[in-house]
Amino acid sequence: MEFLVASAIGVLTAAGLYLVMRLRTFPVIMGVSLLTYAVNVFLFASGRLTIGAPPILTDDATRYTDPLPQALVLTAIVISFGMTAVVVVMALGSYLGSDDDRVNDPDPGDASDGDSVAQDGKEGAA
Repeated sequence: MEFLVASAIGVLTAAGLYLVMRLRTFPVIMGVSLLTYAVNVFLFASGRLTIGAPPILTDDATRYTDPLPQALVLTAIVISFGMTAVVVVMALGSYLGSDDDRVNDPDPGDASDGDSVAQDGKEGAA
């Protein structure tokens, strides 16, 4: 069971890092989401994977599940949902403002609006 959870965390992290390094906004947003899922699974697994045990220790319970990682994961899910919503709105505003969804700055030599740009990055006087 531990190997399966560790493998899932590794796959989520690798896929998230791959998508974060892309040059378009949508894969970057999906990569950040996968990274938050990996962190959530890691936090949940840090509380020892116990099946069928109560989260509160009572008189008749011999073992229990630590409720702190569960509370941390619940809080992290809410925060990541809000963060994803904000990043999607920012990416949409950036796309609508520049008609391009790249996350990197364009080269100064690439003038897509028709203006002449010199090699040093300054506009030439015409």
